[in-house]
Amino acid sequence: MQNLIKIILAVLFFICLANMPYGYYQFVRFAALVGFGVLAFIANENKNEKELVIYVCLAILFQPIIKIPLGRLLWNITDVVVGISLLVSVIKKPNSN
Repeated sequence: MQNLIKIILAVLFFICLANMPYGYYQFVRFAALVGFGVLAFIANENKNEKELVIYVCLAILFQPIIKIPLGRLLWNITDVVVGISLLVSVIKKPNSN
């Protein structure tokens, strides 16, 4: 399940590079908040504090309530870096979940 969440989030982030309607970006923020929240919960259950902190920070960064104004370019860079990192984590450390 962890790997599926990571792959879905990565795909959503890469689609953000296209010129999408504003509603799509709102959806991605909400999906990222939920996805990173689930990943943080799983990391906590597995007693993996490093991943827990990373996922909580990412959930805060992408949360849709108080938007962080980074500008289009910085958000695109963030989307690519986070998307690639998620995919690398799936390949590097495959999970059976």
